[in-house]
Amino acid sequence: MEGISQKEAAHRAASDAEKIAWVDDDDQLLGSLPRAELRARGLIGRGTFILLFNSAGELCVHRRTLSKAVYPGYWDPAAGGMVQADESYAESAARELEEELGIAGVELRAHGTFFFDQPDNRLWCAVFSAVSDAPLRLQPEEVLEAKFIDPHQALAEAKAGTPYCPDSLAALRKYLVSF
Repeated sequence: MEGISQKEAAHRAASDAEKIAWVDDDDQLLGSLPRAELRARGLIGRGTFILLFNSAGELCVHRRTLSKAVYPGYWDPAAGGMVQADESYAESAARELEEELGIAGVELRAHGTFFFDQPDNRLWCAVFSAVSDAPLRLQPEEVLEAKFIDPHQALAEAKAGTPYCPDSLAALRKYLVSF
C-alpha cells in the first residue's frame, strides 16, 4: 500500500484480521469470520452507519484514509464500521463513533436497517443518528479530515462526482426519508 504510514498499514492488517459478524440474506447470525475473508468470499457482514449532526443540523462528513480496504480516500457521511461477532448493532455504533470521531456518551437514535450489495461490500446495515457539539478527535489511521455541511450538500456533491461512500449515502438517504 503505497503512500500510507506504517501505523496505517498495521491498523489495516489488524482490521482485516478482525472477527466480524457473518450473517445470511435475512440478517441471521451464522458465525464470525475475519473481515478480509468475508470480503474475499463475497459473504454478508453487518455494518453500522452513524450520522453525526451538530446542534445547527449540519452533518459531519469525513474523508477516509488511503489505507482503507473499501472506498479509500472517499468522503463519508457516516461514522461506522463492521459489527464484531459479539456485538449488537447499537454496541458497534457507539464503539465506532467514539473510535473514528472521538464522540462518546451521546444518545444514538436508531433508524432501521437495509441491505447493501456491491462486489466486495455486502452488508446488512443499521442506521443511527446522534447530535453533538463536542470537539471531534479524529482517528488518524482511518480519518484524514472532517467538516460539517448541510446533509443535502453531501448528496449534491456525490451526484456531481465527488467520491462519496455509496453505502453511507444509502444510509443517509434512508435517514432523510424517515423525516
